[in-house]
Amino acid sequence: MFSLREVLGAVQSYGKAHQFITQHRLWKWIIIPGIIYCILFVTGIYFVWDYSGVFIDYVLNLLTLKTWIEELQNGWVNFLFLLVGFAVRMVFLILYFSFFKYLFLIVGSPIFAYLSEKTESIIQKKDFPFSFRQLLQDVVRGVRLSFRNLLYQTIFMLVIAILAFIPILGWLTPLIALIVECYYFGFSMMDYSFERRQWTMGQSIRYIGQHKGMAIGNGLVFYLMMFVPILGWVLAPCYAVIAATIHLQQQKLPDAPTR
Repeated sequence: MFSLREVLGAVQSYGKAHQFITQHRLWKWIIIPGIIYCILFVTGIYFVWDYSGVFIDYVLNLLTLKTWIEELQNGWVNFLFLLVGFAVRMVFLILYFSFFKYLFLIVGSPIFAYLSEKTESIIQKKDFPFSFRQLLQDVVRGVRLSFRNLLYQTIFMLVIAILAFIPILGWLTPLIALIVECYYFGFSMMDYSFERRQWTMGQSIRYIGQHKGMAIGNGLVFYLMMFVPILGWVLAPCYAVIAATIHLQQQKLPDAPTR
């Protein structure tokens, strides 16, 4: 379970992130990565939506369900399977978003690591001397965590995709998939702050496991922003990492906690 209070705290941090970005003129670090993200994201959606429909037809024909539905000629049954088909397509979109999101997290790790560090530097009013070695460590850590989260999330999403074919239960699968997505995305955004404090991945995993609401809240607003075409797609990625950094600053995290 997770704390609603932690979810709300993470949600509110996005408002603080907007004020922070405006006050410190960080727009150039937001817009350029956001435009690249937006173009790639839209292209992928087109292909996934199209091919998910082909997949649904293939499964229905394989199980002879399509013929059975046409012979039955029952409006409620048709409506039921239309809902199932929509749920399956939504799960496929979320599944696509998972893979695309992690690819972008891997490619964009240098930018996200820099933005997180710059945010903390401004808040604490002290300079973090630039170190290519440290930046490289942050990037490697981000890539490792992205692959780890991708593996775990893929397992969950495959199970959810199978459940999506079950009537009634399948209607809930998009919501379950969204919560899983929010959790793992928020985790990735928060880990840049943990890395700067020299936490091991195990320590980060334990902390997030105890504060799931923070990760879910951060990921939730990111996904809500993705429902705003173009503008939301451009702003969401970098807003998420800055919001996560600001929120964790308020938690006064210790350096290198006891293992």
